[in-house]
Amino acid sequence: MTSVSRTADSTDPAPELRQRWAVTVAEARGKKNPTTTDPAPYADNLLSRWREPQRRYHTVDHLAAVLYRIDELAEHADDLSAVQLAAWFHDAVYRPDRSENEERSAALAERALPELGIGAARTAEVARLVRLTVTHDPAPDDPDGEVLCDADLAVLAGSPDEYAAYAAAVRDEYAFVPDPDFLAGRSAVLSQLLSLPRLFHTPRGYDRWEHLARRNLATELDLLRGA
Repeated sequence: MTSVSRTADSTDPAPELRQRWAVTVAEARGKKNPTTTDPAPYADNLLSRWREPQRRYHTVDHLAAVLYRIDELAEHADDLSAVQLAAWFHDAVYRPDRSENEERSAALAERALPELGIGAARTAEVARLVRLTVTHDPAPDDPDGEVLCDADLAVLAGSPDEYAAYAAAVRDEYAFVPDPDFLAGRSAVLSQLLSLPRLFHTPRGYDRWEHLARRNLATELDLLRGA
């Protein structure tokens, strides 16, 4: 697997993300694939989606963060290229007032990936992984699903300041929702997460993030209940 290193002083992740995208597409195509479709316009299209003005948390920075977490969990994946492509597409369609975002994101992948010369089986796997982010509940025999879901939820295990920034960004995305309704809905989401036997399914993800994530979720829930 070819990786692209993250530069410590980078402020705009887009140039690095474009490079990562080109590497991932090349690996997903395979060495014997004759397709010459330029992947760059697809990267630009996806990045423009991740920059839409309604986004506050589901932004280019979130995409970059998920890809870096996948790097950390890479040894657990069976088809790393599929997981990386799923990260690009998993919130490519995002409207906070709609419930079909994951399905529409998966459908986008199903249209775009064949145009890039990516085979039917891997395309189907990417779409399946995108749809899995509805529940973040992979089966025990689904290592690729475990890697994607763990990477997507790793934000829950940030420092107190990082978690507070994440929670504030989520609230900003739902600014159109009145406070009482948001408090009820967010509390239900947090309670559901805390009721899960485990939030993280890969061994590394569980060891590194489970305790911190549960602490952050419980703290936010306590704050919401006291609001």
